[in-house]
Amino acid sequence: MQQVVDLHSNSGFQALDVELLSISPDSLEDWAEGVTEFKIETPALSDPQNRVASKYDVMKWQAATGEPGHTFVLIDPDGRITWIKDFGAPENGGQMYVLPVPLTQEIAKRLPGFGEN
Repeated sequence: MQQVVDLHSNSGFQALDVELLSISPDSLEDWAEGVTEFKIETPALSDPQNRVASKYDVMKWQAATGEPGHTFVLIDPDGRITWIKDFGAPENGGQMYVLPVPLTQEIAKRLPGFGEN
């Protein structure tokens, strides 16, 4: 959950003006514990049956294997996926934490008005 805290407080991420929603197969009880402990103020969704993750086709990545990591999905205002990056895939070393600056740069490349930076 430190990933959420660090992204939300990163000025570069804030400048992108995108909404951050955390989705996890963790139970509501586990989420509540983490949200309280890390003082998370962004929306969080408990998805224990992976219904939402499946709708966005995230289950083909690390989430399907139970490998810890993060998959980021950028969705445009019309609900279309414009970018997916999985940081839990074996070829990425199964990163559980992604530094805010490189992630912000990856997202910025896909946003109108930011891509030329």
